[in-house]
This record gives sequence, structure tokens and C-alpha cells, in this order.
Amino acid sequence: MKGPAIFLAQFISQDKPFDQLESIARWASELGYKGIQLPTHTNQLIDLKLAAENIDYCQELQGTLAQHGIEISELSTHLQGQVLAVHPTYERMFEQFAPKALIGKSSAQIDWANDQLVLAAKASQNLGLDSHVTFSGSLLWPYFYPWPQRPKDLVEEGFKELAKRWLPVLDVFGECGVDVCFELHPGEDLHDGITFERFLTAVNNHERANILYDPSHLLLQHIDYLGFIECYRERIKAFHVKDAEYNYNAKSGVYGGYQTWLERAGRFRSLGDGQIDFKKIFSLFCQFDFKGWAVLEWECCLKNSQDGAEEGVRFITDHIIKKTTNAFDDFVAVESSESSNRNLLGLLN
Repeated sequence: MKGPAIFLAQFISQDKPFDQLESIARWASELGYKGIQLPTHTNQLIDLKLAAENIDYCQELQGTLAQHGIEISELSTHLQGQVLAVHPTYERMFEQFAPKALIGKSSAQIDWANDQLVLAAKASQNLGLDSHVTFSGSLLWPYFYPWPQRPKDLVEEGFKELAKRWLPVLDVFGECGVDVCFELHPGEDLHDGITFERFLTAVNNHERANILYDPSHLLLQHIDYLGFIECYRERIKAFHVKDAEYNYNAKSGVYGGYQTWLERAGRFRSLGDGQIDFKKIFSLFCQFDFKGWAVLEWECCLKNSQDGAEEGVRFITDHIIKKTTNAFDDFVAVESSESSNRNLLGLLN
């Protein structure tokens, strides 16, 4: 496992040092991070189109980061992926993620999102990256609770259309040698293991359709987030290290009662302040030889972001396990041969 790295979506701003790539890389490096996960919905940190078309630009970008001992872990198209599939109920909410010139033009927004994802595939290839993180978008989320009863085949039709939009994109990522890692997240059609499996079937088990593992979203859905790793370890190609807690109470539950994040029963916390057993998570990833980055995603309703980032780098560093290269009892190993083994079994020739 590589790391620690940090997702910059929650940090990028117009204020120094979070306004430019070089200064934010210096900030991350000084905290102890080795990698940064780059959001691509704005040109503030990376020009996605230029990165897709110009290897020299990518090398210059990498050179700037290397001066601070920083690598890019993955590029992120969470917002663009969201725009690729939006139910009309949410169009006005999500169209803010697309260029202002496309407001009110849903078909043009879908085309823009598709183009952005294709650019991200090519940019990832030019940067030498083998994984990419994103959202799936959602056509079915208004119907996630079956009341009123869903019409027959509604869900199947929704996944059929979602697959139709994603298959050409997955093919491009395949041509570029890059895995698409979907963050399983409420509000997305891919929000748990079963919905991921439905999507996988709809895209013909495409080898590039994979998972960004974030235990916080699984805990808040009351999913066995440790068992999830064992179920889907072959498809988990990216990892957001994010903590959460669920405070069982008499007034609200999983759906949150329309309350703020601070007041919800389920809420995100800074690393170590929540309920997730990261020792077991990192142990499982070590056991299954996970090769990706451990990336902090800071989302906390209590602690400020600077403290969360400072504590997060230490937390991840302390939890990454360097896999042993030998068994603890090798010092009592005995020589082996077919004849001696047969002799020990009483199988005398």
C-alpha cells in the first residue's frame, strides 16, 4: 500500500496555500503526505484538457510535485461523473457542476460530462496513473425506497441506461490502461455492493469497472464494511480513509431527519474520532496485498480541516502495514524432499 495521500477537493480555495498546485503540494508535503488526489472539475490545480493532449505538460506537472516529494495518487471526476446521469428531480441542483453556458441544457451537460471523463482517461494515462476515482451518477435515486411500489422493471431499465452511458467511457479507460473506481455513495445509483453488482452485470463485467472503498458510507448504511473487503477485494482499486459514527437515538435514524450534519445520527468524523475499525481494515488490505494509495478524505462536522489533515497523515502512517517477507517460525524450518515427506507419512517405498 502507498501513502499517505490526501484528497484535495475539500481544501482547494482562493486562499493561500490552497489556490495553486505548487503551494498546496508544499503544504501537503510539509504535513508529511506523499501523494495528492486531484479534483479535475476546475483548472485551478490541473488543466484536464491540456493534460489529456500534452505529455510535456504532464511531465512538467509531475516535476513541480516531485520537488516537494509528492505524487498524484489519482485524478477525480466525482462531479463530472455525477452529471453523466442525473434524474430530472435533481437537474437544478446538479447543473451547477457543469459549465454555466450549459445551464438548462441537460443533453449538452451529459455530452460535456462524457467528454470530461474521456479526457480524464487520457490524462491519467499521460500521467502514468492506473486508477481513477469518480461517482456513477444516478437515474434511480428518487426511487431508492419502494414506496409507492416501484413499477416492474423500473430498476432494470435504470441500470440499462446507466450502463449505456458508462460503457463507452469504460472502453476508453480500458484503452488507456486505467481502472475506473466508483465511490459507492448515497445519492448515486452505485451505493452498496448489490447496486455495484447490478451495474457490473449491465456493463458485461467490464474489467475497468471497479470500486473506491470508503468505509464511512458503508458504516452509515449499516453494511459490514470489513466483510465488504472480502467480498469485493478483486474490484477494490482505490481507498478513501474516512471515519464516521452512528449515534443510535430515539428521534432520528439513517435518513437523518433533514437535520444538519452536526445533528444527524450518522455523521462523518476526522480519523480516529469515529467508530470505524481501521486496524482491521488495514490488516485486510495487507493480507490481500492491496497495491493502491491510502487517501485521506477529510469530512468532519466538528474538527477544522487543518487539524484533520495534520492528524490524518499521522493516523494513516501509523496504520499502513509493511507486509512480512518471511514466516515467524522460519527459524525452525526443516529441509524438505519428496522421499523424506513420504517417510514422515509412513509411506515407505
